[in-house]
Amino acid sequence: MTTFDVLTVGNAIVDIISSCPESFIEENGIVKGAMNLVDADRAQLLYKKMGPALEASGGSAGNTAAGIANLGGKAAYFGKVARDQLGDIFAHDIHAQGVHFETKPLEGAQPTARSMIFVTPDGERSMNTYLGACVELGPEDVDANVVAQSKVTYFEGYLWDPPRAKDAIRECARIAHENGREVSMTLSDSFCVGRYRDEFLDLMRTGTVDIVFANRAEALALYETEDFEAALNAIARDCKLAAVTMSEEGSVIVKGDERVYVPAIPVEKVVDTTGAGDLYASGFLFGYTTGRDFATCGALGSLAAGIVIQQIGPRPRISLKDEAKKIGLI
Repeated sequence: MTTFDVLTVGNAIVDIISSCPESFIEENGIVKGAMNLVDADRAQLLYKKMGPALEASGGSAGNTAAGIANLGGKAAYFGKVARDQLGDIFAHDIHAQGVHFETKPLEGAQPTARSMIFVTPDGERSMNTYLGACVELGPEDVDANVVAQSKVTYFEGYLWDPPRAKDAIRECARIAHENGREVSMTLSDSFCVGRYRDEFLDLMRTGTVDIVFANRAEALALYETEDFEAALNAIARDCKLAAVTMSEEGSVIVKGDERVYVPAIPVEKVVDTTGAGDLYASGFLFGYTTGRDFATCGALGSLAAGIVIQQIGPRPRISLKDEAKKIGLI
């Protein structure tokens, strides 16, 4: 029997989220709307300049795992933290979400990763991430039994920044496919795509990855085009299944010649877009691994994303399962 619906693999990061005016972004040379890698000194400087902040376990794939568990799915997570205060915060939070997390912590070296996330009045988030212990995630952290018992193994494109993580992902893919499972990835952001375009395309074209998640900007960046339809046609050729989000226009599910367009849910006010793509993936994968059709998978993704952008922070504070039941999705 399958123990887990989805195993997610990612950078185990404690998110430190604070609201700020647009001027703060400009004055501190922060690239708006992207994930920027910073060194320890830059991380310390930005932390000192932050206003009141919310601290919680985060990281893209961790957010997705938490969303799946919130919907009632069975989720597991691989990610590396240090044996320190922030590492304890991360482990406590993700366990409290109902996610299986048993990766051995790092001893006496790099501290747990943290991401300073600055949220401007338009709801856009600009992430400044110090990877710390994340870079030590490697093949030895892969629990083969968990991979083999997971219907889908999902990883974040950001893992292509720490080099040893690539080997861990390829090992996960090998085990998953040997056991008749599937592998999924998110492109993470357009800057990440710019760094690793050729490698991402190779993962798709060789069948290492079966399912791809992207937003419009990432899809365009992947194929170096301004023609969205051309990008959709290309991703259909390169990957078995793709889900591409389009902000307020919803999303489109792409499989071969098939296109399923799914509307976004009505949103009263966008407060913070942190985790929107992560939660879309959680809704979609929950639907996919529990046998729903593509339209329902996309609708579950839209629901999860729409709820999370109306609050500060990437982990929903209400029951996604209850909200999905209210509108007949589960």
